[in-house]
Amino acid sequence: MRETVVLMGMPVTVDIADAQADQKDMDAVFDYFRYIDEKFSTYKDTSEITKINNGEIGISDWSEDMKTVFALSLKTKEETGGYFDIFASNGKYDPSGLVKGWAIYNAAKILDERGFKNFYIDAGGDIQVRGKNSKGKNWKIGIRNPFNPQKIVKALTIKEEGVATSGTYIRGQHIYNPKKRNEFINDIVSLTVIGPNIYEADRFATAAFAMGRKGILFIDGIKNLEGYMIDNKGVATMTAGFHKYTTQRA
Repeated sequence: MRETVVLMGMPVTVDIADAQADQKDMDAVFDYFRYIDEKFSTYKDTSEITKINNGEIGISDWSEDMKTVFALSLKTKEETGGYFDIFASNGKYDPSGLVKGWAIYNAAKILDERGFKNFYIDAGGDIQVRGKNSKGKNWKIGIRNPFNPQKIVKALTIKEEGVATSGTYIRGQHIYNPKKRNEFINDIVSLTVIGPNIYEADRFATAAFAMGRKGILFIDGIKNLEGYMIDNKGVATMTAGFHKYTTQRA
């Protein structure tokens, strides 16, 4: 059972390969993403994060999920030497660099708790999988060519991991280096991270991209993470263990 819905300004696809899946299971996942959008969208006047930024909600009244996201963001900032920071250049909080991966991770737990063993969740190109696809094979994920997004430059085969890509080739310069906020990141155009789950992959992909060329070295130094970077000349650099996930074709 497979369904795609546009949520949080991007397509969200859920593919449950287990035969017992029904519409209620799909709805549970999409309802969760709607909840996340209503709470964390910086584009909605009614969201909790917007009300926090506008001074309408004090810290004592933050929801538990908001407190969790801020705590995880601070942890990530510390673990990345300050290259991850939800305090944006406009003086407001924007936790989107962490929320999407965290939300996908939690959505996967919803399906885990419902007893599903084989599924795929893709939100805007960030992906979490479990088990096998409907053909009984490991899930295959393509890394797009940032200079021609219709083409795939690497095909990955994964079973339980999360895959996240940070880049500027679709949304432009939306990622910034917290240490040099006024400078564009233009030496690299795409950085894909494979992690034990999408939360870990996504948060570190965002921080590593902010580091520019040295981001791939940062990923290479973290246990259980692998990465694939494409620079502005089209030259790719991968971590030592990345080849374990590559296949010939997607």
